[in-house]
Order: sequence, then C-alpha cells, then structure tokens
Amino acid sequence: MLLFSLLLACVDPDAPIDASDTDVRVFEVPKGSSAGGLGPRLVEEGLAPSEWQWKLFLRQTEANCLKAGKFEVRGDMSLNELLETLCGVPLSDDVPFTVLEGWRIRDIDAALVDKGWIEPGAYTKVAEGKTIEAPFTVPSPTFEGYLYPETYMVPVKGFTAELLVGRQLNTFKVRFLDKHPKDEFGERSLHELVVVASMLEREEPKPHQRPLVAGIMWKRLDATTPLGIDATSRYTLPEWNNRKAFLKKLRDPTDPYNTRLSAGLPPTAIGNPTLSSLEAAMKPEASEFWYYLHDADKNLHPARNGAEHEANRKKYDVY
Repeated sequence: MLLFSLLLACVDPDAPIDASDTDVRVFEVPKGSSAGGLGPRLVEEGLAPSEWQWKLFLRQTEANCLKAGKFEVRGDMSLNELLETLCGVPLSDDVPFTVLEGWRIRDIDAALVDKGWIEPGAYTKVAEGKTIEAPFTVPSPTFEGYLYPETYMVPVKGFTAELLVGRQLNTFKVRFLDKHPKDEFGERSLHELVVVASMLEREEPKPHQRPLVAGIMWKRLDATTPLGIDATSRYTLPEWNNRKAFLKKLRDPTDPYNTRLSAGLPPTAIGNPTLSSLEAAMKPEASEFWYYLHDADKNLHPARNGAEHEANRKKYDVY
C-alpha cells in the first residue's frame, strides 16, 4: 500500500509532460478504444511520461468520457488537460472545397470529379435539373448563377452533390437576397440581375469598374441593341478557351447564347457571380458610354460611339 501511495505521488496530473513541446498535432482515438489501451501511443508521441504513470493516472480519475475521433494535442499539456481534450468535441473531418468566381456548373462538376468525390455529371444533374428544393424561388431553368462561389467546408465521407448545391443556394440567399430585398431591384427581375452579374464576372476583372460596365450593358439591353459579349458564346463550350469552337459559335445565329447576333439576355447566367458583380448589376453607374474593351493589361476603355470604339480597338490591338 505504501508503494502504491508513493507511485501515485510521482504522477502529478496538473504538471505539463514537456513544457517545451508547444507544437500542435492531431491525435486520433480509434473507435472502440479504451483509455488504458492508448497508453503506448501516448508515450510514443510524447503525451504521457510512461505507460505505468498513465495507468496510475487513470485510477485516480474517470475516463469513461473518452470519445473516438481526431483531437488537437500538445506535449506541454498535463494529463488532466489531455484527458479533458480527448473527452471533448472531436475535430471535424470536413475539408475545404473552393468554388472559383465565375465557374460554371460544368467547371464545378469537373473539380469535384478531380477530387474523386463524385461520378462525372452527378453535380450537373442536380444543378441543371434543379433536383433539390431551393431556399428561395429560382427564376431560371437551372441553378446556374445562384451557386455562390465560396470556399466550403465539406465532408469527404458521405459527400453528395445535393449537399454542396444546397449549401451554395443558401449562401446566395444569405449573402445577397437577405441583404437586398426585391424593392432594391427597381424594374429588374432577379433573373435579369443574376444573368447580367454573371456576364460582369467574366467581362470586368476589376470589381470597382463593374458598375460602369453594368450601366453600359443595361443601356444596350434597354435599347434592344445586341450586347456583343463574347463570353456568352463561350458558355456552352466544354473548354472555355477553345478558340476554334468559339469562333464557330460567333457565326451561329441559332445559338441562344450568341449576344453578337441577337439582342437581349442569354437564357441563363453564364457562370456563378460574386457579391461584387451582383451588387454592380443591381446598382449600375450611368454614363455616356455605349461600348467598352480591355487592353492587354486588362484596363477598361469605354467609348461613346462606334467610331470611338473602333479607334480603341485599333489603338489597343483588340479584335
């Protein structure tokens, strides 16, 4: 009995195991593990002084609270702190997935396939088929334009396209709709705003210039003048930068996304815009300009008429 008492005295549950070890690492407790069975690994990873001291510590405390999962631990923890951590909330297994600004449904689908999380077309089926219920009325034949670009924390195990699409639609609602009621849209519908915003996302790389470009777009739309936006003709191409296929699209008068040959908006958004583009579409800047182009450095050059626009094309070698 005296020996046992002396041994207990050698185990200070509030003393750091190694005060100099402040590095954070992840310790995983497998399902079905017992606190006593973790001893060898804890010693090996510098989280317990020895197996017998860990077992003696457990005889002084209640360890039935142990949870399976991953936990952030440090060597400068005391045994009490360590056990409290292992009885706490495990780290989430979620990992980040970034939907880039302007990405189309097909681009998101391809990125998920590259991750090995879905079969090809699984995301597209949900997003284009609108197979889940949105948290608001989506006035478009697909969810294109409403799948907010953001970095989402998603579970690798049990990931589904429905889960991500639902999160994106809800983020669109929170970031845009909840902040801007319909009475701020003026005479424009939500569908029109989203389609124009998707074009702005592709057309104007500098967010502070998007209101000006939006003003030009709305002016041309209201005058039933073709927008002449090349990005719309790229939308249905499997490869956005396939120039040969793009030039063929530009000559196709039956293509509903050809805004060089037809006035009005394309039938859907051409990608998923950010808040900057959505707000620019909602609050365009009035100007005297009817045309615009970008030089090789992506600087905007607006023009008041066709002659000025042609002069800019020649000056900046943009054709």
